[in-house]
Amino acid sequence: MAGTDGTKFPHIREHFQKKIKEVYKGMEVEFDSYPADDVACDRNAYITSLDSMKKGDLVFIFTPDNLHFLMAEAAIRRGLHVLVTKPIVQTLKEHAELRKLATENNVLVAIEVHKRWDPIYNDARQRVPSFKDFQYFYSYMSQPKSQLITFKSWAGKASDISYYLNSHHVDFHCWAMQDLAKPVRVTAMASDGIAKGEPYNCDTEDSITLMTQWKNNKSNNLGTAVYTASWVAPKADVHSQQRFHYMGTTGEVQVDQAHRGYLCASDDNPYSSINPIYMKYTPDTEGYFSGQQGYGYRSLEEFTRAAIRLRSGEITDPQHFNASLATVWATTTSTAILQAGRISLDEGKAVIIEYDEAGQPVALSLASN
Repeated sequence: MAGTDGTKFPHIREHFQKKIKEVYKGMEVEFDSYPADDVACDRNAYITSLDSMKKGDLVFIFTPDNLHFLMAEAAIRRGLHVLVTKPIVQTLKEHAELRKLATENNVLVAIEVHKRWDPIYNDARQRVPSFKDFQYFYSYMSQPKSQLITFKSWAGKASDISYYLNSHHVDFHCWAMQDLAKPVRVTAMASDGIAKGEPYNCDTEDSITLMTQWKNNKSNNLGTAVYTASWVAPKADVHSQQRFHYMGTTGEVQVDQAHRGYLCASDDNPYSSINPIYMKYTPDTEGYFSGQQGYGYRSLEEFTRAAIRLRSGEITDPQHFNASLATVWATTTSTAILQAGRISLDEGKAVIIEYDEAGQPVALSLASN
């Protein structure tokens, strides 16, 4: 495990001891850490950790968004398979560079977007093509105001709430639209006032909405998508509200991922809607961890299994997994939408997504009207 502040690792080990080893039977929590526990700051500790690995090993990157490219690039150049939390990067230029490096080094590079493994989201994705032309998509995802305290060191500096949360449903929609439609124009709008005030003092938007024009590939008919993300929601029965509505020409689906009809309350914890389909924290009847079927777990497991198949030689081309995983080769469209949204907010204009002959997003330009 690598970070910048080694003095945090004793607390992390204590947390793992209490929340994992003492909860589940037969679960070990030891790990090597970089930098050493007595080093308060080493921004290159990740390089030391990468140099301790061998070609074909796996790297998971869960850091502030602006560091994803730097760390992924270093790992790829060392021949390591890389899973990066969403968004994989913040610009089309960085995405293209990672795509090129992954191809040259023949390694698997993908985004950790666990909604793809939710059985309900997955089923909805498989139904979408039967609804013919895309018409309308709406998504909403939020986190409570307290997250602004947690993310104060980078909120509004290294990233925004659209990159952080809209990336989930943008990925899902782009995945569902593969070979069916493509985004052509993005206009972003935002609300503010809470994050910039006390006690948060974060120079960032409260909520961001990306209004995106799509074009169906065969008919050239237009569709509209509205992706909204917020980190100023009130405390509720769930940590994160998350839902979407998809409508095609002949059918529609609506999913509320936050509410699965499972309610829980106790004297120690307030009334809440819980979702063990994402991650099951209660042990089985013998005391062992039993969350292997949760889509949060499966997202990591399926990437690991794919990397093992590549390392063993069973599969030789990482792009074999373009259909099943959110690989760097199959997700450029998501990056285009997210970056276009940021540019639209900064410039106050709509942004056009430009494509090459192969249908890959390659550039963004300000709309003339």
